[in-house]
Formats: sequence, structure tokens, C-alpha cells
Amino acid sequence: MRVLALLFIIAILLLVGCSGSNTEVRSSDNNLEQAITARLASEPQIQAANLTVAASETRNEATLLGTLPSEELRLKAVELARSAKPNLLITDKIEVKPPELSRQNYTENMANDAREKAKALGDKIGKSLDDAWIYTKIVSRLAADPDTSALRVNVDVTNGEVTLRGRVASSTAKAEAERLAKDTEGVKRVANLLTIGVG
Repeated sequence: MRVLALLFIIAILLLVGCSGSNTEVRSSDNNLEQAITARLASEPQIQAANLTVAASETRNEATLLGTLPSEELRLKAVELARSAKPNLLITDKIEVKPPELSRQNYTENMANDAREKAKALGDKIGKSLDDAWIYTKIVSRLAADPDTSALRVNVDVTNGEVTLRGRVASSTAKAEAERLAKDTEGVKRVANLLTIGVG
């Protein structure tokens, strides 16, 4: 009976000791998460995105999760998080999703800027405000998507019809570029003339 009571006391002490160490680990994880969150708060646009931070002090790693409006802000968030602790490993699960510009907020000045940019890139935009708006949205979506951001895709838009031209590295990139164009509001038809190859 004494042996059983002694084993029971030892088991309780072990449980108390384990829960204490778990509390300490969680506390240090919380401290690291707060340090990262404080760094992210130094950039107003990143702070406004309210990214989720999960950290492990013992493994010296953290995960960032959420959505930001640009690739530049995503890179800045990762850089700020890394600066919270030396040699901190960051797992980046941030999605880049530019804010959609509504048609009623798209102005003639914006359309003229888009036409100038398109001309410099060898792209073509029809004369309507709608064509310039569609062009702006497609180019923005291609730049934000991880599968197409590094591609040099020419985008032509006339009367709501889109033509994609250029060379891409894979059939996956070609299909993704077409999907992004087709899923853009206002697009009537997409002609995918992209070729696959290097160079």
C-alpha cells in the first residue's frame, strides 16, 4: 500500500514538473511571437494586415501567415520578422493579393498611365476605359501570382478580348497566366499565344 501511495506521489510530482516546463516553453514562444509582432508593427501597412505569427523559441523558428497587398510588403514583413532574433528561421506563408481597383474608381488619368506603360512594354490597349482597366488588373494579377510573377508576358486588350504573348518556362505557367486573365472581371475572351521554352 505504501509503495502504491509513493508511486502515486511520484506521478503527481512528474506531472507538475512537466506542466511547469510546458508553461515555460509556451511563455518563451509567446515572448518571441510578441517580439516579431512588435517588429511588424513598425510598418503601418504590415500592421494593418494583422498577420498571424506562430513561433517556437526552442527551434528558433517562426511562421508568418496572412495576406499583404504587394510583394514588396511581403519581403519587408519577412525581413522585419527575421530581425527579431539572430538566425531566426522564418516560414513565409503570406499570400500577396493586391487590392482590386473597381471600375467606377478607375479614372482616365489611370488609363493614360496604363497606356504609356503598355506601349513601353510592347503591349497594346484598346481606346476604351474598360480595356485599360482590364489591362491594369491582369498585369497586376500576373505580377502578384508566384507562378507568373517572374514571367515576361505581353498582354493586349481590345474590346474586352485579351491576347497573351511571349515565352514562358512551363505549361503550368502558361495555364496559370491564362487562368488569371480569364478570371479577371470584364474579360470576354482570352487568346493564349504564349510559347513554352527557355530564353
